[in-house]
Amino acid sequence: MEAIITPFRVVYRVFLFLAVATIYFVSAFYVHLTVKGVNPRRRAFSDNAAKYTKLICELYNIKIEVHNFPKGNDPGLIVGNHLGFIDILVMHSLTKALFITSEEMRKTPLLGIITEMAGCMYVDRKNRSNIKGELGSIISTLQDGFRVTLYPEATSHNGEEVLPFKRTLISSAGLAGTAIFPYCFNFKSVNGGPFDMKYRDYVCWYGDITFFTSFIRSCALKEVVTEVIFLEPYYPKPEQDRGEVADEIRRRIVEKFKPVMKN
Repeated sequence: MEAIITPFRVVYRVFLFLAVATIYFVSAFYVHLTVKGVNPRRRAFSDNAAKYTKLICELYNIKIEVHNFPKGNDPGLIVGNHLGFIDILVMHSLTKALFITSEEMRKTPLLGIITEMAGCMYVDRKNRSNIKGELGSIISTLQDGFRVTLYPEATSHNGEEVLPFKRTLISSAGLAGTAIFPYCFNFKSVNGGPFDMKYRDYVCWYGDITFFTSFIRSCALKEVVTEVIFLEPYYPKPEQDRGEVADEIRRRIVEKFKPVMKN
């Protein structure tokens, strides 16, 4: 991989991130102190976090092209492909939804407190003994009127293909009586050039790459242009086979996905 790290830009971007994160923590703590009730506080946490994810996108020159954003404020399960933390920033700035992430993330220094103060929901992907409880929690949250974002790949990938979908949690929409809002996330260009192997490891966080390494690499980039394509809402039935639902949603997303260009 060609070295494109620019020390000054990296130091400047890290400083910006720490400054924004500090203000975010202060504002989130204020929300915690002043907003009463579980659901009002979760919504306030999410709205507050969306302001700062949008700000980070602007400061880091992450540009967003959005197609067919769902109208209205109806609750539902937002489902899409996952390439790393950049798509989380983009999607949260757009949707203000509650994200489902892992218990491992909750226990990660800095990232854990950031996600908790964004109103995230957690699932234990290494131990499925509580899967029914986790599913029930998502169903209740949808029925309480929230939009919830799920990455059914259960991990981020390297930009080559959309991974197979896990099926259990995607059934929450049908059981809650809400829609699924599928979307496809693409990197359109990086530093003015195509999303190719040269830049893949600067925008995708996957495999054994640590968060710190991925974060520092992303800080070196001048510009990232992303694309979010929302597809037609899907209305699953409570009794519908979860595998059928997961496969259909994945098929629609794969049709719009633009993989990394191989040199």
